Amino acid sequence: MKRIIFPLFACVAVAIAAQGKPNIVLIMADDVGCEPIGAYGGERWKTPHIDALAKGGMKFDYCFSMPVCHPTRVCLLTGKYPFRLNSGWGSFPKAEEKNTVAQVLKKAGYATAVAGKWQLSLMKNDLQQPARMGFDEWSVFGWHEGARFHEPFIYENGRLRTDTKGKYGPDLYVDFLGEFMAKSAKAGKPFFAYYPMALAHDVTDDIPVQVPYMPGKDRWMDYGEMIESMDAMVGKLVAKVDQLGLRKKTIILFTGDNGTAKRSKLRHIKGRKYEYETVYSIRNGKRIPGGKGTLLDIGTNVPLIANWPGYIKAGSSDALVDFSDWLPTLAELGATKVSHKIDGISFAPQLFGLPRNSRKSRSFAFSERKGGKAWVRTKQYKLYSDGKFFDVKNDAMEKKPLKDSALRAAEVRRNLEKAFSEIKYPTKKK
Repeated sequence: MKRIIFPLFACVAVAIAAQGKPNIVLIMADDVGCEPIGAYGGERWKTPHIDALAKGGMKFDYCFSMPVCHPTRVCLLTGKYPFRLNSGWGSFPKAEEKNTVAQVLKKAGYATAVAGKWQLSLMKNDLQQPARMGFDEWSVFGWHEGARFHEPFIYENGRLRTDTKGKYGPDLYVDFLGEFMAKSAKAGKPFFAYYPMALAHDVTDDIPVQVPYMPGKDRWMDYGEMIESMDAMVGKLVAKVDQLGLRKKTIILFTGDNGTAKRSKLRHIKGRKYEYETVYSIRNGKRIPGGKGTLLDIGTNVPLIANWPGYIKAGSSDALVDFSDWLPTLAELGATKVSHKIDGISFAPQLFGLPRNSRKSRSFAFSERKGGKAWVRTKQYKLYSDGKFFDVKNDAMEKKPLKDSALRAAEVRRNLEKAFSEIKYPTKKK
């Protein structure tokens, strides 16, 4: 890893000089790739509020996560690739608690809060973990302890809520963040509101007591209902920012933690048996299966939308982004620096339309899966740690590994091999 200290780019400095440090709202959907979202060509479900953010902001086409949720979250919070951290499933490395994006922004004068999905510990065993990681306030459901949607099992600022009977979790998470934003604004502090959504992940299947079905129905929400509820919650949070009169002082960012789910639970049958629906999207007229858990593009290419009226112009970007880039980007937006070692490179300049050579270049993106398999890639080519090499622009499902016959492809392959060496990820000979 290289020590990365970012200069404050001119456009960011101008924006901050004009109205002070921006408030930052980061929304991360669960199990939602690009293809369900209307702004990305999704046609099966309606996502008008997310589409509106994209229409008025910057949409990135080449943002890549890890293929499943936990390593993505660790990467986002630390700016480091998961293989460096040896963080077991559902945990967070103690040594990194002082280096999270919340800590970086808190030291820069931000009030910080998180609401929704945590998944970095069993909360009942570590009620103060979010505080140690830099969050002033938190309201998160008890992962693997109880419901996340209807009548949710929520820990709020170190205590279990007892007033959730008959209530809907996503409403409570957004309400909590709304109150936090209002308090921060009243106190005159910029805020970082992190909303890792419960939606659109299906219910957890290892809870002793079956979690509630949808009110008035004999099943849980199907995937399409969760997508539309997810969009409604985005709209509700944006409306709260508007209501507080903070829209021109607030940058809103939307992304996803991994690709779209392959299937989703509908109802409980008996014991550990469930009825599932197969999940697929329609994107630009084509049926696209869910790809969560795979290193295919349908498992790792996620939406990234940035909206800040008056500062971020409407448009799209083809810049490569991976999830290690979130920490340095948010730090730069918060007018602060990252002095410890990370993998990420800020994409803040792209938000303001600066040319690609105005930032340290990201020549490759990285993703990995448990079990020692990973890839590095450009927009067109992808090299795996086992040596397989694909032209994913023309072979998205990776059916035909490339040979080294094409001069251009051979050159790209050599550069990607160097990328693996640079980050020190172990590879196998082809």
